[in-house]
Amino acid sequence: MLRLLGVDPGLRHTGWGIIAVDGNRLMHVADGVISTDGADSVPDRLRALHDALAALIAAHAPHEAAVEETYVNRNGTATLKLGYARGVALLAPALAGIPVAEYAAKSVKLSVVGTGGAEKAQVAMMVRRLLPGATIRRADAADALAVAICHAHHRATARRWVPSRL
Repeated sequence: MLRLLGVDPGLRHTGWGIIAVDGNRLMHVADGVISTDGADSVPDRLRALHDALAALIAAHAPHEAAVEETYVNRNGTATLKLGYARGVALLAPALAGIPVAEYAAKSVKLSVVGTGGAEKAQVAMMVRRLLPGATIRRADAADALAVAICHAHHRATARRWVPSRL
């Protein structure tokens, strides 16, 4: 059974979710949020984020990871800090030798809800439907599980499109 790690990066709160994939069946394994202390320096917060992701990877041994891409907003400083967290989210699985995919927020919403403009509440509701038994307490964790689900869907499609070898 394949385990996928989904990450919704943020410097303040990074959502994570792990699903198991067996054919076209998706099963919830675990989810949560890594929170950093805003009073700490940015480098210390990034180290805390890395250490927590590395511990999750060691504990759950995912086979692949997927990270949501950064959206650019009007606040350049906030976008830059989000980019730092995203860099750590890409680096932690890569250092563990795990392949990492990236998905835009619209692609994640489209894969899970059916529309790229879905609201957070719609995403969380669909994640709960697609992963029965998942008790998601924070939107960041629901978003991370949605990233993992998106990767599972894209991964399955990509495998079907690989040309057969003659």
